[in-house]
Amino acid sequence: MNHSSLAPVFTTLRVGLHVLMVGLIAFVVVHAPQAGDPVGPRWAAVLAIGCVFALTYAAGGPLRNALTHILAKAAWLTALVLEWAVLLVLTPDAAFLVFPLFFLFLHLVAAPWNVVIVALSTAYTIVALGLHSGWSIGGVIGPVIGAGLAVAIALGYRAMFREAREREKLIADLLATRSRLAETEREAGVLAERARLAREIHDTVAQGLSSIQLLLHAVEKADPAHPAMEHLRLARQTAADDLAETRRFIRELTPRALDEQGIEGALRRLGATTQQVSGVPVTVHVSGDTAPVPMTIETALLRVAQASLANVTQHAQASRADVTLSYMDDSVSLDVIDDGRGFDAAGLGDLARSGASFGIAAMRERVARLGGTASVESSLGAGTAVAVSFPLPPAESEDGR
Repeated sequence: MNHSSLAPVFTTLRVGLHVLMVGLIAFVVVHAPQAGDPVGPRWAAVLAIGCVFALTYAAGGPLRNALTHILAKAAWLTALVLEWAVLLVLTPDAAFLVFPLFFLFLHLVAAPWNVVIVALSTAYTIVALGLHSGWSIGGVIGPVIGAGLAVAIALGYRAMFREAREREKLIADLLATRSRLAETEREAGVLAERARLAREIHDTVAQGLSSIQLLLHAVEKADPAHPAMEHLRLARQTAADDLAETRRFIRELTPRALDEQGIEGALRRLGATTQQVSGVPVTVHVSGDTAPVPMTIETALLRVAQASLANVTQHAQASRADVTLSYMDDSVSLDVIDDGRGFDAAGLGDLARSGASFGIAAMRERVARLGGTASVESSLGAGTAVAVSFPLPPAESEDGR
């Protein structure tokens, strides 16, 4: 977990478990000669089984990927348990090994079988200790406390692991959102600059060339026999050619989907393309008197329509969709409505945090940045309605783009 502050904790716990296991194996082997059979056959058997147990445990590291398969995992754990059981028959010191084994059971075996195996291992340890040293309260309470402590630690570990996973996912979502917002801001900046350049070229160069062309045309009409008439016609044609080239520049600075018929034509083309690709009928309506709309707002309206129709075709399972562009006195709005399966709008915040509705969050960010408002209404089985609205400044309404 690259972004989790709990990653060092998990690493420490894993390393601690390995160190504990190795230390206990060494203790069992070293302490066996002091338990009544200095260098006899029993110690040799403890040494041999202890080494086999240590090698089996160590093999779990290189075989970690293979242990994701249930049969390989079961075989590895079974071998460890059998070797530990034999050690416990040979020496009561092997009872200490059950504690780190508890963690393996709880981590590698699915619930509730992991708890069952812990209980069986605890019972086996109690019986083995009773047969070795006689029955006592300590021989019963010790393994039980160890098992309870292992279960508590394992539950705490899993809780921390879930928290770390959720935190990592949240951080990833935040990074993705930041990246998306940065890209959106960059795109908006580029569009705004292109719109500014288009307006400047239109209001200066294009208007100047148009005026020159009109003046030259007036001179041609006023004095058709002027000796410089051929030069005047050439100058007028040059101005006309330059005006056409300038208008081409202006079109290229306008978003491709908006360059011919504005937002209305772009929405109709989008609806036709969506219907052709997905088979979902899309109807585009325009209400009110058409008014000039700033290029940045036209682009935002088009992006909202694209995102909404993409959701309709990918998730809604709708039989139809309606797109309505409405012009009002001081605002322009867009509504995208479908009759699909819908979703629980009350849980939209949870969906956004989980990354499932990032498109909606990005749409709202885009609209809010341009001073507009956005709303999403939906309920299970009742379709979805997306509505956005932008105010139109009086200067834009009167003067155009």
